Amino acid sequence: MASGRVGDSYGGFRARLVELLRLKGIEDLSVLRAAGEVPRHLFVPDALRRQAYEDTSLPIGFGQTISQPSTQATSLQALALTGRERVLEVGTGSGYQTALLTFLADHVLSIERIPELARQARANLDAAGIRGAQVVVGDGSLGWRPLAPFDAILVAAAGGDLPRPLLEQLAVGGRLVMPRARDGRQVLVRVVRTADGVEESELADAQFVPLIGRHGHPEAGDA
Repeated sequence: MASGRVGDSYGGFRARLVELLRLKGIEDLSVLRAAGEVPRHLFVPDALRRQAYEDTSLPIGFGQTISQPSTQATSLQALALTGRERVLEVGTGSGYQTALLTFLADHVLSIERIPELARQARANLDAAGIRGAQVVVGDGSLGWRPLAPFDAILVAAAGGDLPRPLLEQLAVGGRLVMPRARDGRQVLVRVVRTADGVEESELADAQFVPLIGRHGHPEAGDA
């Protein structure tokens, strides 16, 4: 679980962000609490800190973005976490969503394919005083079998098909949330694994970077 967050002067901005999330339909009190606790300004480039608590996506380098808070809150609410789960996050980015997850789950493993971003995410988490998250470098579309099965999986990049390794590593009754590319648009979906297969439902329109990996899109320059 998260602990040891450093103090800062951005509490009022976070309070306004929480109220905005309420207005946008976020009802999970644990998600709202996490948004009110995690210092998002420490997870964006210094030049963009004044925009950190706006409901907008922001560039974080290497062609990646930090998603808008309402989209992240929608994803987290759909996971319906109770604080006891083991969660896999695919796409660490700057580490902000990773930090939110530490308030909602027992253990968080986050995979980032870009080593420089993974290093920055670890530094951001440390600066924010966030504990309870493990960040590793790898192909997130393959999941992380040593710690499977996972009670929940959150994918922060868009693919067409649901990556089979992720479905295989999802516990029965577990939830997977990810954006899927459909008919020229992206849709955030929630998948529940059952004893007989999976049940999928749509949450909202989305706009994410592509999921790069063996079970996603090829990286630029690959054959």
